Amino acid sequence: MNTSLDRRRFLHKLGASAAVMPFLGGLPGLRAASASGKPKQRLILMFSPNGTIPPEFWPDAEGEKLELKRILKPLAPFRDRVTTLNGVCNKVDGDGDRHMRGMSCLLTGTELFPGNIQGGSDTPAGWASGISIDQELKNFLQNREETKTRFGSLEFGVEVPDRADPWTRMSYAGPNKPVAPISDPRQMLGKLYGKMKDKESLASILDDVRDEIGRVSGKLSAEDRELLDEQLTLVRELESELREDDKKAEPAFPMPEIDPNIELVNDNTPRLSRMQIDLLVNAMANDMTRVATLQFMRSVGQARMHWLGIDDGHHSLSHEPDDNKDAVEKLTKINEWFCGELAYLTKRLADTPEPGGDGNMLDHTLIVWLNELGKGNSHTLDNIPMVLVGGKGHGFRTGRALKFDKAAHNRLWLTVAHAMGHGIDTFGTAKFCEGGALNLG
Repeated sequence: MNTSLDRRRFLHKLGASAAVMPFLGGLPGLRAASASGKPKQRLILMFSPNGTIPPEFWPDAEGEKLELKRILKPLAPFRDRVTTLNGVCNKVDGDGDRHMRGMSCLLTGTELFPGNIQGGSDTPAGWASGISIDQELKNFLQNREETKTRFGSLEFGVEVPDRADPWTRMSYAGPNKPVAPISDPRQMLGKLYGKMKDKESLASILDDVRDEIGRVSGKLSAEDRELLDEQLTLVRELESELREDDKKAEPAFPMPEIDPNIELVNDNTPRLSRMQIDLLVNAMANDMTRVATLQFMRSVGQARMHWLGIDDGHHSLSHEPDDNKDAVEKLTKINEWFCGELAYLTKRLADTPEPGGDGNMLDHTLIVWLNELGKGNSHTLDNIPMVLVGGKGHGFRTGRALKFDKAAHNRLWLTVAHAMGHGIDTFGTAKFCEGGALNLG
């Protein structure tokens, strides 16, 4: 048997791929690099709401020696993997208030449809009128055999309320097609592993496949029987992998354990966040997806972060003036906490060896941390807090503080798309793509 032959192609020829492939993500033999020989590239978009505190966020100086201000200090162990992008602006205008446009235009880069959802003092609006960058890249990767994964993309939420409006949705499968994040770790676990309860499920499927092949083999031509023998070799290899996996105390990337009784309530947010991050990293380690979003709360979110000693609602605090030192301190702590969750995600990736490749998972993953507003009390869409972590495998030079002259955020999404091999000329509203992709190399 030609061992370099792509197993995915084998399973498609077998006619059982729909039944078998969803169960194979975590097996060591199927975690190798893509058939093209190119290293994997992954993208994680992490959102937190209500703007930042600019003096405690943006480095004072541009250049190669990145200074981490207070909010970004949790990323200190990964300073050389971090890039800040000052001067990136959401220039999308039109219907909807700035929170609505900040949220639903953040990943789409295009206007909201007219609608009847009223927010603030601005005109009412509806859903976004275009696809979001995560879904655009999902479609691109899913259309190529060597980058296709079980899910294509996964949308994780942390305390995203059970409601649907432009303040709660940032991912869009297309115009008027919002994609809801999953905020319940139990529901996400069921989505990822609901059909993988134990190894007996896969063993049973392989038994069925082997029996089916045996029934039809006598009816095939010599050439087809030769191919069938190769396919049977694959089945035997998979069974062997199962037996070897049983001998190990712990599988390479086992199904994460979560608290089955945890309540989806505000004060459990820190635990829920870590569960979701663990599930996200596990799903990517098992190559179930290469694109994911991680959405904390929602635009105009009123989370009360009691675990930080803060009883005020987040959105209400963000409206306080700059001379309210107590509010500024609380908002700084809130944003520090979000950055701490980003640091946890970063560490989990850095601590996980790259499956079937060199280095660790962070080497092959780009994380973009973003917000719907530049500053809460001014509702500005300029200078959106943008932090890149990782990106080594995407060709980006890191450990820098960059500053742009009011660059439309559409251009950043062009940069990310190009880095992942998707050579589109525009994304979202075309006029905001003038100047092309940003230079992050």
